[in-house]
Amino acid sequence: MTKTLFVSGHEGAREWAARRGIDAQMVRHLHTSEVEPGDTVIGSLPAHLAAEVCARGARYCHLAMELGPEDRRRELSADDMERLGARLVDIRAEIVRETKR
Repeated sequence: MTKTLFVSGHEGAREWAARRGIDAQMVRHLHTSEVEPGDTVIGSLPAHLAAEVCARGARYCHLAMELGPEDRRRELSADDMERLGARLVDIRAEIVRETKR
């Protein structure tokens, strides 16, 4: 059975999702080992984790917003997210090469 996970530790993001009727299991931290083919992961993941989600056969929906410098590193409310144009964007990510130095 497939699942939808909404990855966020922010109350504003959770409220934003609820306002849109997004039916997902809310999680504060993603364990990619629990992601299965056909699952959907929603959030603002670092690129390498987004790529891992995709490599596991799941769909990644990025929670995108147009953040200005004054909006970074502060808690955003659902209203703030609306003002900043919050939206979900399907992303396909792939690790092409890993360089160790």
